[in-house]
Amino acid sequence: MIRFLSQLGRYVLLLQKVFSKPEKASIYYRQTMQEMIYLGFNSIGIITIISFFMGAVITLQTAYNTENPIYPTYLIGLGCRDSIILEFSSSVAALILAGKVGSNIASEIGTMRVTEQIDALEMMGVNSASYLILPKIIATLLFNPLLTLISIIVGIIGGWISGTLAGVITSEDFIYGIQYAFVPYYITYSIIKTVFFAFIITSVSAFQGYYVDGGSLEVGRASTKAVVFSSVLILLFNVILTQLLLS
Repeated sequence: MIRFLSQLGRYVLLLQKVFSKPEKASIYYRQTMQEMIYLGFNSIGIITIISFFMGAVITLQTAYNTENPIYPTYLIGLGCRDSIILEFSSSVAALILAGKVGSNIASEIGTMRVTEQIDALEMMGVNSASYLILPKIIATLLFNPLLTLISIIVGIIGGWISGTLAGVITSEDFIYGIQYAFVPYYITYSIIKTVFFAFIITSVSAFQGYYVDGGSLEVGRASTKAVVFSSVLILLFNVILTQLLLS
């Protein structure tokens, strides 16, 4: 318990340094643009692939579990739409990004720590925490909602293609299903969760890398801890946000 409180205190103090006033806004702007490409744009490929097959699997499983004639076939499209929007495109995508983006952030900052690059920044009077971490947080907060929207669109397209090719639903019924009783707030709910998850992934991973103590072996351990802790917090806040936003 004492160790947990100690780590929580260090995390809060790190965030206080991160969100202090930037020395030169122009430098932070350039850094943020670079991080949006490195952390956001470069993640589009894996999000697209996983979302497509995720939508395909959801559609096929829904179809095979609603073979009873009393269920109209358009419910397959409706189930695919709601499953992707409410859960998979925000939560599952966040867990994927925790593994890809989180480990990258922890290893990058951890390597800078063990090679004393962070100490050099501090010696030059630079707020290393803000300079290294703040652009990453801003970049993911801005870009991850776009990744979620891409995931939703690609997931539904994947479900439509798999459902029609497998012959479990007609194209007309699937399109009718994804339009039936649509609630626009579900998109807002998914994006709100994505913003929270983006902050968790970036800040927790940066925290693990920033306080690495040792050599390259510890950097690897920090990357593993970043993925594990981020994933656990994503699952925890998924429950909390679902209760708060949908109750």
